[in-house]
Amino acid sequence: MLSRKLKILFLCTGNSCRSQMAEGWMRALKGDAIEAYSAGIESHGLNANAVKVMAEAGVDISQQQSKTTDAVRHVDFDYVITLCGHAHETCPAWLGSKAKVLHVGFDDPPALAKTAGSEEEALNHYRRVRDQIAAFVRKNIQMHTDGHR
Repeated sequence: MLSRKLKILFLCTGNSCRSQMAEGWMRALKGDAIEAYSAGIESHGLNANAVKVMAEAGVDISQQQSKTTDAVRHVDFDYVITLCGHAHETCPAWLGSKAKVLHVGFDDPPALAKTAGSEEEALNHYRRVRDQIAAFVRKNIQMHTDGHR
């Protein structure tokens, strides 16, 4: 019997950093069982520092595209995971009509980087959030997908 891949959308405000990292981790770690997507309430473009720190961890997200939820409107998601408060509060209703909506908030690396005293300090904010997202994907997604296959 063939099993359908679970479809998960990571949603953030601008689809430039956190949701892009989550999509990348999901594809790298769980791509055999899950179709990962990311989108934003708005589209702010792919964040270069997010690409950089993900590459440091061996995950290439450089070909991913920043997009709004309209670009994934055709997908029937099993889960929508909001990664920031704004996305959770403004999540389009149609996304949650069939999918289970979960909220897992992560700090915003670009906002934190603005207060950094050096480029290395700024990148460390990205690295910390990258690693937190990776830990979330490794630990929690398995728990939610065990019964799906």
